[in-house]
Amino acid sequence: MACGGKDAQESSADTSTEQVIAETTEQAETESEEEVLPEGKYRSELTNELIDDSLKDQRPIAVMVDNESIALPHYGLSHADVVYEMMNSTMNGRITRFMALFKDYESVDQIGSIRSVRPTNIILAAEWNAIICHDGGPFYIDEYLAEPCSDHFSGTFSRVNNGKSREYTEYIVSGDMDKNFSNSDVSKEYTSYYEGEHYQFANEDNPVDLSDAADAITAETVDLPFPHNGSYLEYDADDQLYYYSEYGKAHVDPGNDNAQLCFKNLLIQSAGFTQYDEHGYMIFDVITSGGGYYVTNGEAIPVTWKKTSMTSPTRYYDADGNEIKLNTGKTYIALVPVDDWKSLVIE
Repeated sequence: MACGGKDAQESSADTSTEQVIAETTEQAETESEEEVLPEGKYRSELTNELIDDSLKDQRPIAVMVDNESIALPHYGLSHADVVYEMMNSTMNGRITRFMALFKDYESVDQIGSIRSVRPTNIILAAEWNAIICHDGGPFYIDEYLAEPCSDHFSGTFSRVNNGKSREYTEYIVSGDMDKNFSNSDVSKEYTSYYEGEHYQFANEDNPVDLSDAADAITAETVDLPFPHNGSYLEYDADDQLYYYSEYGKAHVDPGNDNAQLCFKNLLIQSAGFTQYDEHGYMIFDVITSGGGYYVTNGEAIPVTWKKTSMTSPTRYYDADGNEIKLNTGKTYIALVPVDDWKSLVIE
């Protein structure tokens, strides 16, 4: 594993003249219609929402959040910009874990609880130039954390007396991130490994309407094949958001007036994986390509996803090979094991 890679460099250089002309023309048109933003604001590269301009160069953090039932309720997840959910182990009913990305993390009073990281998380965090916040992990993570594009803080957060055993008591609270930066040489701002913005976002005045696509399907509910916790998302036509539930009940955030976790965009990826040992440790195959779905506003379309190196963003393409646009708002990304893919239900 390496930060970047020969394949990624070759693919970026292998561009036809016609493509260059098309991209240049499109860029010129975009620049000529550049949006006039409120003073002191810019559009977040994670959500396209208007946020404070002082955050523009600040790297997001990628927080590993325990998803065992005893770890509930989670704090701070309703404030996350992007949330990944994926199998953390082939044991224990293929239990999942969250990796939550926060751009404006200082505005969140409490995030967690914090648990260990896995190799897949490190690879995916690198494509955001995000700083991983975790508490240890198996030795399989060592070679990935050793990469120069991988920055992390481990086990250096606060303990909260919540009446649970110690492994469920670690949280990021106000002041923790400043303390970590002060005690390390980790850059708070984007580094040279940052490859630029992830997503293309539709204009808020002209949102993505997947119902126009020939291969669109209804997506009022998304039932993920995660047997341990039963992840489930339900569309609310009134606010056009998908609300997340697990363990048979709404996922709420007591740090935000018990707001239910919800998203504007869902990206569901089918992914192969390799199991390391008999203890269930594993790694998803994410530097490759595969199939999936993009879900928004009550509709879904099949997509193809592709990632070419550790630091390159995962790209998503429609049936015609065009990179998709997302709607403004928070995004949920699920990595579904390829051998469970047929059990995914979108209807």
